[in-house]
Amino acid sequence: MHGPTPPLPVPTDKLQFAMPPMHESLEDERKHRKERLASALRLFGRLGYEDGVSGHITARDPEFSDCFWVNPFGIPFRHVTVSDLVLANQDGQVVEGGHHVNQAAFAVHAQVHAARPDVVAVAHCHSVHGRTLAALGELLDPITQESCAFYEDHALYDAYTSVTVDPEEGRRIAAALGTRKALVLRNHGLLTVGDSVDAAAWWFMTMERSCQVQLTARAAGRPVLIEHRQAVATREQLGGDLVAWINYQPMWREITRSEPDLLD
Repeated sequence: MHGPTPPLPVPTDKLQFAMPPMHESLEDERKHRKERLASALRLFGRLGYEDGVSGHITARDPEFSDCFWVNPFGIPFRHVTVSDLVLANQDGQVVEGGHHVNQAAFAVHAQVHAARPDVVAVAHCHSVHGRTLAALGELLDPITQESCAFYEDHALYDAYTSVTVDPEEGRRIAAALGTRKALVLRNHGLLTVGDSVDAAAWWFMTMERSCQVQLTARAAGRPVLIEHRQAVATREQLGGDLVAWINYQPMWREITRSEPDLLD
């Protein structure tokens, strides 16, 4: 006697899997970047990365490549909407919007954008665990799958010059970043970049958590390092901006569903 016929697999082309969208116009791409920027700021606020007026994410405008969308100075991350976002040029001058911008943001971000035409977004905040690792002047060790995404793909800017408002300092930071995805700014915090807002935001969030794991593991004992070849292989699997974009999508869905006003 035969049992019931097992159900047939659903064809893979019938299964949903989000991929970065293709844009039909510059205006559509601009709208997309601004929506993702507002969502990332909301998430950063929710995760406690905001510290007074410190912290910013910039997104390159798709048409005017030397202009960048950024959060308005003094407005809480948790309150930012798409319509609040400010467009500033590479000198930090507002060209669209009704608020000031954090000039420290542009002393660094504009230079990173200028040095890295492949970069769409730059994220920098004074998160607790990122600042803690930065205070030690250390890099992430390859001790977890997530930290391996940064293996040999982040650097230490081994200097501190107080609040950065000098373009020359921004150029030195951009040089220290080089072609990598992230930077530990000694005694300051973390900076991440990506070819989309989603990627830059995800790299910052997972880097902050990796800092927390490393500090916690070290406090508890002696962390075991992942061997070089395995760390490289893991980075090759998980360290690309497309993987970062995919990882960000559940957070995008959650924040836009629970706080749809951010799209206003």
